[in-house]
Amino acid sequence: MMTSYPVESEYRVEKVKTEAVVVLSSGTSTAGSFFLAGSSASHAGPERVADVLNAESGFFPFEVPGPTGPQTILFNRPHVVMVKLGKSAEPQRDPGYDVATRRTVSVLLSNGLRLAGEVRVYRPFGRDRLSDYARSAEAFRYIETAEGTLIVNTAHIVEIFETFTS
Repeated sequence: MMTSYPVESEYRVEKVKTEAVVVLSSGTSTAGSFFLAGSSASHAGPERVADVLNAESGFFPFEVPGPTGPQTILFNRPHVVMVKLGKSAEPQRDPGYDVATRRTVSVLLSNGLRLAGEVRVYRPFGRDRLSDYARSAEAFRYIETAEGTLIVNTAHIVEIFETFTS
């Protein structure tokens, strides 16, 4: 008796690759791709890299080019300093992005890198200070710079302060 199985499982979730560079606490940077679902479990719309990073603790998959083809490696979230997304529009897909308070900041990371960019504070007026941003529960947060979008692990932020442009 021969049993026939469907080619694709009903439990399979289609994923889309999104290119990024992961910067680790060891000082290494690795270019590759995240796997993102077409829809998110936590909000309307497709899954974002920040969703993957903030979803749980422990390891996440990341595809890198290898000598014999792509290889999936697992990175441990606490050792990720930041992820570079390039000119991604990922932060703009947050509800309220256009009305959130913009703060221009300088950020010193544990690896000695200083970033200059903007953060968005999604809080009501009067509770939209940089200190409110700093106390947010998400471990990985967006910083938009002139070079592109970064997702920074707040555990690796040594200092952050607001800069004022004239």
